[in-house]
Amino acid sequence: MCLRYSICLILFSLISLQAFAKKTGDVSELQIGVKFKPATCEVKAHKGDMIKVHYRGKLTDGTVFDSSFERDEPFEFELGSGQVIKGWWLGWDQGLLGACVGEKRKLKIPAKLGYGEQGSPPTIPGGATLIFDTELLAVNEKPAGGEEHQEEDDGEDVDDTYGADEL
Repeated sequence: MCLRYSICLILFSLISLQAFAKKTGDVSELQIGVKFKPATCEVKAHKGDMIKVHYRGKLTDGTVFDSSFERDEPFEFELGSGQVIKGWWLGWDQGLLGACVGEKRKLKIPAKLGYGEQGSPPTIPGGATLIFDTELLAVNEKPAGGEEHQEEDDGEDVDDTYGADEL
């Protein structure tokens, strides 16, 4: 009887925790949403490439904690080398692989690939999911050259979000 009660309590706790995570917008795995893709993809980002990215980082409540767009200073780094700022580099290294120059992606980075349970006080609380709106501007100094064929993102989430393991 005690074992059944314990199992039921554990199951209820897990279900409640999952519902809470969904309500708050937190994720447990990296999610990659393609918001815009050029009609032609002449250059894709691969591990070891130097890439230039514009980004806006925010929390699930919409609070922006950093943005290269506002500074008009894109961020450059070597993809796959762990050079991105400690705390979310792994999410970026996985989330931008295979992106085309000119592509816009939304990366939802779980705490375990971000700042973890400790966070980065006072700006980023512990256990926070990080959301990055990114735009790949260049790969190895090659900017976009293809025609655009899709409308700009209206800010709404799209159904083409996928996990990093699905790339």
